[in-house]
Amino acid sequence: METKAATSFEQLDTPSLLLDLDIMETNLREIAAFANQQGIGWRPHIKTHKCVEIARKQIEYGACGITVAKLSEAEVMAKAGITDILIAYPLSSPLKLRKLASLLPLAKITLAVDDPKQAERIHQCLEHTASAIDVWIKVDTGLHRCGVEPGKETVALAKEISKYPKLRLQGLFTHAGHSYAASSVQEIERIGIYEGQAIAESAEWCEKEGIPIRHRSVGSTPTFRISGKQPGITEVRPGNAVFFDAIQVGLGVATFEQCALRLLSSVVSLRPQERVVLDTGSKSLSLDQGAHGNATVKGFGHVVDHPELTLQRLSEEHGIAAVARHTNLALADRVQIIPNHACTVVNLFDSYVLHRKGTVVGEWRIDARGKVQ
Repeated sequence: METKAATSFEQLDTPSLLLDLDIMETNLREIAAFANQQGIGWRPHIKTHKCVEIARKQIEYGACGITVAKLSEAEVMAKAGITDILIAYPLSSPLKLRKLASLLPLAKITLAVDDPKQAERIHQCLEHTASAIDVWIKVDTGLHRCGVEPGKETVALAKEISKYPKLRLQGLFTHAGHSYAASSVQEIERIGIYEGQAIAESAEWCEKEGIPIRHRSVGSTPTFRISGKQPGITEVRPGNAVFFDAIQVGLGVATFEQCALRLLSSVVSLRPQERVVLDTGSKSLSLDQGAHGNATVKGFGHVVDHPELTLQRLSEEHGIAAVARHTNLALADRVQIIPNHACTVVNLFDSYVLHRKGTVVGEWRIDARGKVQ
């Protein structure tokens, strides 16, 4: 909730993680409007924000449920009252499956499956209980990480899953993360079209074999507005779109003005014609310059309103920015930095400082910070 007494950025210590509520809410409205226009669902991935309050706000704006990366994230969200959760990560270890069983009374959990042996293990875990569980098949549409191939491989796994009475096959889903390596908007378009078509066609193949597929889910942030328009798709799952970041700007997916997340940083040392040192190093900005081959960003974050600065190096507590010609910044001045990758930066902080038009209005805990199991 927005509870902190109104104050200004000058009263904050640095580095602080700033969240512009107005920009974030605009982003949420735009995602919801897209889903409504297409007549499809919206299941945001919370690995970006890891925050119960933001998950609740997404549901308030019309999300049908949430997506998580890890079982521990699902635990946090289920215990906070989020009742519809897709764990988009294959679970097969006995320890994790035992933990999963304890969540089933709290929320409707859906599991990702991409291997017949994994399906067998999930069934064995539930075999002597009264519980059954929904599963979705993870389909590989080009990222080549987890997932079965579209078409025949998907149908074969669907038939295997259908043998187990404790598993209810309800959907197919994919993540076109390779869109982050795209070199043009046209390439993102091509990837998104194929992403949607591959899921829709694989669902049709399954249904021809008598296996109904209710959910056909797609959507990385770069592609969800493309794949979500393909006939037969029922749901999109953008995560980063809640905030956006410098990578999305580099891909042409967003503008800096749409980026809701920034780091407030102070100048701790400088040579005005050579370099500026900021108190945001790898322990606050992360060393992430883009996943899956992305090459659209320069440096380790975008320093707002200071085009003369390029964050060239990070050590643990220092961000070293090269100066093009000259800077007017002085010791202890404040700057804001849009991170390259919002998701990895969020996991480094305990809380967001909430503001509207530069006035601090509250603080939200990052509840699932460090939940990587």
